[in-house]
Amino acid sequence: MGLAIEQGSRLAPPPHRTLAGRLVSLDAFRGATIAGMILVNNLGDHSNAYAPLRHAPWHGWTMTDLVFPFFLWIMGVAMTFSFASRLERGAKPDDLLMHVFRRAGLLFAIGLFLNAFPQFNFPELRIMGVLQRIALCYLFGSIIYVWSGVRGRALWCVALLSAYWALSKLYPVPGYGAGVLELPGNFAQYVDSLVLKGHLYRNQLMWDPEGLASTMTALANTLLGTLCGAILREEGDRKQKLHSMIVWGAALVLAGLIGDRWMPINKNLWTSTYAMFTSGLAFISFAAAWWLVDVKLWRRWAWFFVVFGVNAIAVYTASSILADIMSITGWKRALYDGFIKPAFSLKNASLAYGLLNVAVMFSLAWVLHRRKIYLRL
Repeated sequence: MGLAIEQGSRLAPPPHRTLAGRLVSLDAFRGATIAGMILVNNLGDHSNAYAPLRHAPWHGWTMTDLVFPFFLWIMGVAMTFSFASRLERGAKPDDLLMHVFRRAGLLFAIGLFLNAFPQFNFPELRIMGVLQRIALCYLFGSIIYVWSGVRGRALWCVALLSAYWALSKLYPVPGYGAGVLELPGNFAQYVDSLVLKGHLYRNQLMWDPEGLASTMTALANTLLGTLCGAILREEGDRKQKLHSMIVWGAALVLAGLIGDRWMPINKNLWTSTYAMFTSGLAFISFAAAWWLVDVKLWRRWAWFFVVFGVNAIAVYTASSILADIMSITGWKRALYDGFIKPAFSLKNASLAYGLLNVAVMFSLAWVLHRRKIYLRL
């Protein structure tokens, strides 16, 4: 687990090989998540996109709303294998955490760069963002992992989810009162407006969808991923492991759906029910991928996603930079209006442009893979 460039590393061999001691399914699952993230972030026209490719306007969820929490959950699974291996080889917890601090800082800095590019308007620079949230969840998830056992991490999940629920429902936000889950007036917005004023998402409505308060529940996604990693690392029957993952997933999905009555599933607020629901779906989805790829060894279909998965941060960063360049130069509008829209219906044109971005980023990932260069997280 970490952010580093590896050349020719045995940790990331060609995806078509059988990888002893490595979860190919995890690389494939991560790759599918990143490919989905690139697709939904780079549609030709979000207003004309198919409904599953758009975020839910507020309460509720779509397929697009699963992408980011899945990535955080995957990070937790990967953390379990990486950290456990290093600790078993004799690494000291303090040295490991210093390593974590450096890498989390680098990841946060990359996120700040993406926010600043290309205007570099630092007085109004957005502080938080996707990579920044990943960095914070990696940092605090690592600290909790190193100093807690499985039971301790489970208790941390309960505490984080319960605390955010209680604060969202009971804290009296000035001017609005307690229990407001709309915009404006919710607890997460109140915290962001106090701490990050002037440095928020587009500085609209004093709020940030990747803000500080809701990072509490995002951290729970990561810690729930470490619990899946613990299941996989246990000695025992593979069918029992599959059963455990499905039971965990079903229980979390059910808890999220039941809790939705009082605390709606909401990505923008990253509500406790949203964290439980998405982690449950991640358990179930990954269980299926693990069974097919690492147990049944049906791997040929997964190679496309594995190429993405072994360089997830690199392709995500490149896709963000490319999107900005295409917008500021006018090349996106020229390509989309001049060639893609005339050839398709509005919804299919929007999808086609997104798929073109995925194809371009796959080409980059494939070149990096062929040269055995891996920017690892």
